[in-house]
Amino acid sequence: MTPFAITEHTVRSARHTTFYLAAGPADGPLVIFLHGWPELSISWRHQLPALGALGFRAIAPDMRGYGRSSVYDTHQAYALEEITADMIELIEQIGREKAVWIGHDWGSPAMWSVVSHHPDRAHAAASLCVPYASIERGIDHLVALVDRRVYPQEEYPAGQWDYMRFYEESFPAATRAFEANVYNTVKALFRKGSPAGKKKPTGTAFIRRKGGWFGGTGEAPDLPHDTDVVSEEDLRSYAAALTRNGFFGPDSWYMNDAANIAFSARAANGGLIDLPVLFLAAEFDYTCESIDSDLAQPMRTYCRNLTEARIASGHWMAQECPAAVNAALVGWLATGVPEAWPDRFSRRSV
Repeated sequence: MTPFAITEHTVRSARHTTFYLAAGPADGPLVIFLHGWPELSISWRHQLPALGALGFRAIAPDMRGYGRSSVYDTHQAYALEEITADMIELIEQIGREKAVWIGHDWGSPAMWSVVSHHPDRAHAAASLCVPYASIERGIDHLVALVDRRVYPQEEYPAGQWDYMRFYEESFPAATRAFEANVYNTVKALFRKGSPAGKKKPTGTAFIRRKGGWFGGTGEAPDLPHDTDVVSEEDLRSYAAALTRNGFFGPDSWYMNDAANIAFSARAANGGLIDLPVLFLAAEFDYTCESIDSDLAQPMRTYCRNLTEARIASGHWMAQECPAAVNAALVGWLATGVPEAWPDRFSRRSV
């Protein structure tokens, strides 16, 4: 089997089952990719073989509530403390001590939670789109960092985070709209970014005003498929998994604000991260806008070995601009995390 072939695996404990994809030699230095909402392990399909071919052991789990990992029927089951425990179990069950942890979207606060509570389990951390000390610190914290030049307080009190308030206030309606036509939902969501939206209010700022997702119609529109982000095969894979499991689990990640704030407050070292950290900001991601707003400012205080770069991409960066993302990750790993570079390992596990 070639090092860049992607294989399927499952680990189980008494509390949780995690399915994951893997590429690269089994004893290569470990890199773990965590996906966000409403994705799957296949969201990292461009990164796994690229890093595997370099000699890394690159793996990407289906996070809880997704794909072939465990699904739960309470909101509380999707708190970051539980998700962090899943990831610590995962690394233990595959017999490793440390990994480079990489996250995107909700996979980023999951990743930040792992490395801030268990720094001994990490060589380094990288995030696409979502900076440290942001989502895991709660909606009020996010709202305090809103760019009020784009979102005046009186018109947009929650700024671009209005959609998070909608989950809290109207969770059943949000879930029903996504589930009404799952194929059209994922087709509508997975779209590339555009510079045309810069310095303008984005759609997530209007969710409550319009009566819900998709303009309050209760169902995703039948938009053209954006093949620059996902293939038809990948789109069908997303739709099949989300149809099978439903959106209760993925949407419940938004329903643990108080628990996540309390968990974040218990991070090691007062929340400071001394490990090498890479943050990739998406220039055309207007929800997780980190270039002109203050969203990334707390990260710059708490991460004391921080590298930042920009990708000319929308929110689905790893799928929209895989070559640029892979180049940024590999360059940073080679120069900023030499202890986790394959040439340093002589085929031994760590």
